[in-house]
Amino acid sequence: MSKKTARKSNYYQFERKMMRKMFSLILISIGMVLFLRELIRGRFGEAVVTFLASKFRLDYLDALYIYKTTFRENLDIIICIAIIIALIAVFRYSVHWVTGYFNEISAGCDALLDESRELITLSPEMSFLELKLNECKNVLEKRERDARQAEQRKNDLVVYLAHDIRTPLTSVIGYLDLMNEAPELSAEQRAKYLSITLDKSYRLEQLINEFFEITRFNLQSIPLNRENLHLSYMLQQMVEEFYPILSPAGKTAHVHVPEDLVLPGDPDKLARVFNNILKNAAAYSYPDTVIEIRAWQEGSQVRITFTNQGPVIPPENLRSIFEKFFRLDSARSTGTGGAGLGLAIAKEIVTAHQGAISAASSEEGTVFSISLPALEKEPSPTN
Repeated sequence: MSKKTARKSNYYQFERKMMRKMFSLILISIGMVLFLRELIRGRFGEAVVTFLASKFRLDYLDALYIYKTTFRENLDIIICIAIIIALIAVFRYSVHWVTGYFNEISAGCDALLDESRELITLSPEMSFLELKLNECKNVLEKRERDARQAEQRKNDLVVYLAHDIRTPLTSVIGYLDLMNEAPELSAEQRAKYLSITLDKSYRLEQLINEFFEITRFNLQSIPLNRENLHLSYMLQQMVEEFYPILSPAGKTAHVHVPEDLVLPGDPDKLARVFNNILKNAAAYSYPDTVIEIRAWQEGSQVRITFTNQGPVIPPENLRSIFEKFFRLDSARSTGTGGAGLGLAIAKEIVTAHQGAISAASSEEGTVFSISLPALEKEPSPTN
């Protein structure tokens, strides 16, 4: 059933209930008018005549005459007045009844902005609207909660980065002052201090770049420059570039990709995806372990996996690992800590390629899986 059909069905049930109530009120009003008509013609008349005769000491015929001229001859007017009163009562009750529903809806809308977690309750006949309002309330609460968490992570990140920027900057200034104030330093000491200063400057540049990433994170507006790329060559080249990062801890990366596997997409953007995932695998894998990179074509999709041996990622973190500014380690490492944007950026790029990315973690290892549309084969010419 479509949403439009379901909505019509819900309102149709509400409309039927309203019609039943209105019809019941009209029948009751008609019944009361008819009862009043018969009452005036029947025992009511006898009671009025008896009352006039006994109360005012009138002759029975005189009392009967007064009753006829007052009630029986004006019966149509009395019935009309009774009908008008009945219609006013029905209308007044109907307006009050409908207004009550509007008050309930208004209270439900106010409850959407209420910070309490109590469910919105309406009348049974408004159950469909009650369900819809509670769904909206849950969505709004989730969005507000996610926004608060993202803002808190971003604020924490800015504090961390500001602290980390100050640390290498202080070292750079300190060593430069030392070399400036101590010209008698030997060439060996000067070279050592220059090397340390250069390392700290590179770290400072990295942190500034992370600040830049935070301010320009909006990949949806970046167009994709698609072309066919040789996946094996790209991944092999990337692994070679990561050698200085992996080798100090005895880590290695192995690529298992068919040489003829061609992937359509934006080379720069996809290289950034693979770089971010490999960087994450390198940072969170155990020393002296191997990072396995595999790719193969499966129907109309190309599957790419990055598997590393490292600490198991808790399920609650797996659900948030691709969110902006999310970091697995709450205590950032000054040497390896990033802005928490790498995997979020990877997801945005993969989504822009009409692909999907996911993560799974167990004692056997952590696996990042990417699925991207494969190269469409050209139809073979017919004779």
